[in-house]
Amino acid sequence: MEEKPDGQEKQEKTGSREININEFFRLELRVAKVLAAEGVPNTDKLLKLEVDIGSEQRQLVAGIAQVYEPEALVGKNIIVVANLQPARIRGVDSRGMLLAADVGGRPIVATFDEDVPPGTRVR
Repeated sequence: MEEKPDGQEKQEKTGSREININEFFRLELRVAKVLAAEGVPNTDKLLKLEVDIGSEQRQLVAGIAQVYEPEALVGKNIIVVANLQPARIRGVDSRGMLLAADVGGRPIVATFDEDVPPGTRVR
């Protein structure tokens, strides 16, 4: 039986390579409070979110509109990747990405059971 290099077997099972702790800490995961949410025109999949990440307010675009009504997200604390390079999605600027589980192609937004201040670092 051929021995595989460290991490290769796991990569084949998950479809992604393992990263070291330094690579993980390059991600700036922050708690964000959703201040406002609305659909993006001409698409049934995207929502535009205004969020407070503690030090500033930002706009994000997320492909969760088929599962979440915009008003259901307002006031929720979510997790965002705060240091993601800005992108323009369907003509709307997005400055971050929310985290969600993928359950059979259905996004489930990661939230908190307890109140956590916006901007708190997630590790």
